[in-house]
Amino acid sequence: MRLLMLGGTEFVGWAVVEEALGQGWDVTVFHRGRHEAPPGTRTLLGDRTAPGGLSALADDPGEWDVVVDTWSAAPSAVRDTARLLRGRAGRYVYVSSCSVYAWAPPAGYGEDAPVVEGASADAEQTAYPQDKRGGELAVLDAFGADRSVLVRSGLILGPYENIGRLPWWLGRTARGGPVLAPGPRELPLQYVDVRDLAAWVVLAAERELSGPYNLVSPQGHATMGALLDACARVTGGAAELRWTEPGVILEAGIEPWTELPVWVPPGSDLHDALHSADVSRAVGAGLVCRPVEETVADTWRWLQDVGGVAPQRPDRPRSGLDPEVEAKVLASGAGA
Repeated sequence: MRLLMLGGTEFVGWAVVEEALGQGWDVTVFHRGRHEAPPGTRTLLGDRTAPGGLSALADDPGEWDVVVDTWSAAPSAVRDTARLLRGRAGRYVYVSSCSVYAWAPPAGYGEDAPVVEGASADAEQTAYPQDKRGGELAVLDAFGADRSVLVRSGLILGPYENIGRLPWWLGRTARGGPVLAPGPRELPLQYVDVRDLAAWVVLAAERELSGPYNLVSPQGHATMGALLDACARVTGGAAELRWTEPGVILEAGIEPWTELPVWVPPGSDLHDALHSADVSRAVGAGLVCRPVEETVADTWRWLQDVGGVAPQRPDRPRSGLDPEVEAKVLASGAGA
């Protein structure tokens, strides 16, 4: 199989390239040159946002079985690339997001749930949900529904993460001491290990799948307790998890998801949107999710390999709770 990876030097793109190379695929990586491409790939350089930025791709004689694209800014960049490649690639896999669903999606929503309005394949960058939906529309316009795969991912964790969610929890538990652990412990989570996402993308290309897929673990694959217990364990066991009721956290003005990564309060629209998608279609098409303990341990090992500090995307806000805020809430008796 011949893969053209658009991006491929960070997080999801890197994992897809690594998986494809492991399967013996021939891989070409088209990227801006800001980071090194994975070893064993052929490289084309270009900036999709610049005039003439696709020239290296346009001038290259290559043809591919599949294109994988993780773009999350202006849909027009996806439009231009997809139109350029529609006669030179068999299938286009676009890593989209569950954010494309109209707010607030009901618990258990599937791929047929209503999507956001106002999205266009010709748009410049606006808001994340519309940008991702616009990217989907661009791919469908160029490749048609029968040659497009729309990977509507949810929360993505694992090695190479450049968003800062799991790395923050690992760093926090590594510091030890009392840790504000947002409850309840049994709160069900949905996420996908980036390597499991990558394996599914490669499988989808091999099987010539098409259409949209919610790509995240089955609900309850892990819990908040299992995730944080694993973080505390792999970082040396010096952390004391102080489980705290959601009401106490919210009353303290702490923002779910951003200040306490991964966590959102049960019963909220945000929890239904982030942790209750119907993923039966993806599971039926071969999605397999590894245990949370493996994801956490491998991410910690990777963090040590890169010096203990994870890379951070400049276009995403930093995650994590101010230590002074945490100490104040814990001092009030929370989690005692």
